Amino acid sequence: MTALEQPKVALIGAGAMGGALVKGWAQAVRKGGGLTLSVIEPNFDAALERDLEAAGAVLNPPEPGIADVIVLAIKPQSLRDAAEAVRDFIGPETLVLSIMAGVSIASLTRVLGAERVVRAMPNTPGRIGRGVTAYVASAACNESDRALAEQLLAPLGAVEPLPAERLMDVVTAVSGSGPAYVFLLAEVLAAAAESEGLDRETAARLAAQTVAGAGALMQETGDTPSTLRKQVTSPGGTTQAALDVLQASDGLAPILRRAVVAAVQRARQLGKEIESES
Repeated sequence: MTALEQPKVALIGAGAMGGALVKGWAQAVRKGGGLTLSVIEPNFDAALERDLEAAGAVLNPPEPGIADVIVLAIKPQSLRDAAEAVRDFIGPETLVLSIMAGVSIASLTRVLGAERVVRAMPNTPGRIGRGVTAYVASAACNESDRALAEQLLAPLGAVEPLPAERLMDVVTAVSGSGPAYVFLLAEVLAAAAESEGLDRETAARLAAQTVAGAGALMQETGDTPSTLRKQVTSPGGTTQAALDVLQASDGLAPILRRAVVAAVQRARQLGKEIESES
């Protein structure tokens, strides 16, 4: 860690994303990095115990102290119940880093009394360090706050800053929910293969590996999706025949566009519901 040599971090919630962060922080400690970590999690997964020990973490400390950073990795609906315990970690200089969906910076400031707030949206591939997390910082945050937030989020994968909080709903619909769209693609591709005669297990393996391999190729080559699509498409060939269907006026593009719009609208609605409850 460079923004602070040894930041005192309090992680609230050690579920899928919180657990992924713990594993990444433990690796950083083994490589010579440093942090002091407290973890608040009533339903603790014992499988994380070795990672916590590697990071020198304290689980459910009886006497919380002021933290440099509080990382909120709980469900949005749990914020109100957890707020009192969270406030015990907050001092005038504490940075709040939230990965809760739909909870605005204004809500976090109001409920927790903290001004330096970073709101982030990771996605599920972060569980294996291959995700992407977009974030936006409050006006009270400085460059060191942003750098520290990026360091703490890095174990989940790529980190992307956003210029405005209003874009978080779009991020939620695209990268936050996006893995589900890809998983559905693998599902329906396997089902189509099965309907054409492949056995279910082979169809599932071929579809899953095709999706995974295509994603890896796009990431490792740095080529655009359009470039890679054209490289695999021969005029008059089998791929072109399939793309003629997928690129039709009622094909994949308008369907996916409607899906993203629906997700954005739902994200905004959830934000309003959480705002009214907090």
